[in-house]
Amino acid sequence: MKLLLTGGAGYIGAHVAALAEREGHSVTIVDDLSTGIANRVPGPVVDINLASPDSVEKLSRLMRDTEFDAVIHLAARKQVGQSVQIPEQYFLDNIGGLANLLLAMRQEDQQKLVFSSSAATYGMPTLDVVDENYPGVPINPYGQTKLIGEWMVKNAANWGLRGVNLRYFNVAGSESKKLADTAELNLIPIAIAQLKRGEQPIVFGTDYPTQDGTCIRDYVHVEDLAKAHLMAVDYLDMPVQEFATFNVGTGQGASVLQVLGELRKASGIEFEEVLADRRPGDPPRLVASTDRIEKIFGFKASFGLKEIVKSAWDAAN
Repeated sequence: MKLLLTGGAGYIGAHVAALAEREGHSVTIVDDLSTGIANRVPGPVVDINLASPDSVEKLSRLMRDTEFDAVIHLAARKQVGQSVQIPEQYFLDNIGGLANLLLAMRQEDQQKLVFSSSAATYGMPTLDVVDENYPGVPINPYGQTKLIGEWMVKNAANWGLRGVNLRYFNVAGSESKKLADTAELNLIPIAIAQLKRGEQPIVFGTDYPTQDGTCIRDYVHVEDLAKAHLMAVDYLDMPVQEFATFNVGTGQGASVLQVLGELRKASGIEFEEVLADRRPGDPPRLVASTDRIEKIFGFKASFGLKEIVKSAWDAAN
């Protein structure tokens, strides 16, 4: 298949591109390299800022030159804290960029789209395990842009788009050093960077209603997430296909202290955590129900927490 990946030079996008090429697909990457890294991926990167006024024409021209079988849209800003500080930029880039992509796809009759969404759409769920029918009440602008993006993809079905939303949970790990997550945005890369600087990892909140008092999250290996994207493309090729949203996780939760315990083993470094107060907006528990993606895609995560943490540590060292 011929695939167009937006944001393909990013951490997740580069893993999707690598897997797609290993499976024999032709991949074209669009990335403005504002956060992506060109040498993560083989071949040239088409430099298009999706939120810019001229992006529709540039994307349309690219789609005319190469008749893609599907588009995987990963390009987005994704820093929750930053989205609170500059919400307008997040709405411009995440929603405006998707709108321009959809306009180009409509003009060029490109009808298959996999949209990169997020568990941030759920906000502060009250259930131990969250399925796709749980009402989305995002509590930050980043999550809001992802939920609005899902609505946009669903509405585009009116002109013939066949779309899938993938709600990622906590993505971590790496296939290799070249594809490592270099952004310090989530627990595992943050803790690794702190250890490499000789600092102690910080735990925000030890009084949550969980087994050890720390937050619980569903960690999914980025290689499993890449696999889910290609399964989603295959799903769009099925003759009878309805618009759908899928959680991508393992269905298993791990606490902050459990993650740091695995990091001790992977690194061989003994450290004491720095205990700090809770951060506002952190749900005590966020774990995916994976029933839908297992039933419809046949997806099952191959990597557990131990492999996720070790691969992240190895890629960073």
